[in-house]
Amino acid sequence: MIKPIELVIFDCDGVLVDSERIAVRVQVALGAELGWPLTEEEVVDRFIGCSHAAIRAQVADRLGEERAATWSERFEQLHREAVDEGLAPVDGLPEALDALTLATCVASSGTHDKMRHTLGRTGLHERFAGRIYSASEVSRGKPAPDLFLYAARQMGVDPAACVVVEDSRPGVQAARAAGMRSLGYAGGLTPAERLEGAGTTVFHDMRELPALIADR
Repeated sequence: MIKPIELVIFDCDGVLVDSERIAVRVQVALGAELGWPLTEEEVVDRFIGCSHAAIRAQVADRLGEERAATWSERFEQLHREAVDEGLAPVDGLPEALDALTLATCVASSGTHDKMRHTLGRTGLHERFAGRIYSASEVSRGKPAPDLFLYAARQMGVDPAACVVVEDSRPGVQAARAAGMRSLGYAGGLTPAERLEGAGTTVFHDMRELPALIADR
């Protein structure tokens, strides 16, 4: 028997805040500056949905530890500056949150500092205060299930009663590995076909979210 949904677990970047475009633009610029030319499509494929540590490891493999350290430092600086210049919630997200009656939390590959900044700039941090979890708190980031399982434990909910809202391939893979249902948001940078798979419903407009969760 399929358990009713008790908890909605949101990814942050690209699901709550429209920050993925900023991140991709910054990563492309850093690649050009530090010696690893990347297209936007390559950045989406390699980096979107991955933890800070996982991205740094990829850069280190390609350019060495010294440049990886520089890359990470420069990314944090440039990303923060770009967020301060203008960041908004994902289109339709505030309306979707207002319509939800279930418990919610955030589980993101980003650090707590980054989420305090991005969610704070968009007025969303207070809506999730005390229910925000980072990949920095677990051994393995997405696509491993660790972060989502950790969030479910902290919230006191069976993984089978959780639904994850994600916009990246590693994210929906992590949800499947955790035994959770997922909703793949294809209104951002990741093509819909990269989100498709068992237990995942792909959608394109955040305003659809409450009805989709009710259907699950």
